[in-house]
Amino acid sequence: MTTATIPRADPTTVAAPTERGATVWMTGLPSAGKSSVAEGLADRLRADGHRVEVLDGNVVREFLSRGLGFSRTDRDANILRIGFVADLLARNGVKAICASIAPYDEIRRQVRAMHDTSGTAFLQVYVATPVDVCSERDVRGLYAAQRAGELTGLTGVDDPYEVPADSEVVLPTEAQTLAESVAAVHAALVERGLA
Repeated sequence: MTTATIPRADPTTVAAPTERGATVWMTGLPSAGKSSVAEGLADRLRADGHRVEVLDGNVVREFLSRGLGFSRTDRDANILRIGFVADLLARNGVKAICASIAPYDEIRRQVRAMHDTSGTAFLQVYVATPVDVCSERDVRGLYAAQRAGELTGLTGVDDPYEVPADSEVVLPTEAQTLAESVAAVHAALVERGLA
């Protein structure tokens, strides 16, 4: 009879008991710079020894929310899924950085309330890039497709984006460098004892 040994967790991958998780919720128009700021912040936090996961809206749609469309109901379901996973990670000592358009105020408030209920730190960051700047960047070609009549329902153009009034951090990315944007979010985390 053989005895199975239970693998022990590698202490370098387990959050210290004092490690506080948090969700950093980045919202803004398509091509506003959410993913770039999220990755830059993740790199900085990892360099400081924090456990970090980035939940990018485009990646989540490919895996966790595959099959959802872009109706209001489907968009809300996608955002709630991201919020649930972020809260779960944050409750377990991870800094969950979410980069998603999240265009509707009501659903963003539900995600915040989810975190409030579990007692998890939540920091909303509005990546406040004007639509004309986003259109010039057009990282994924969405604005060009909309102009060509190949796409409808583009947030901020022919579908609404409700600007959040309750963000802890506002990033005017057209007027600051990526490093400055990352530093602003990092400073807000430090101020709250989360980094």
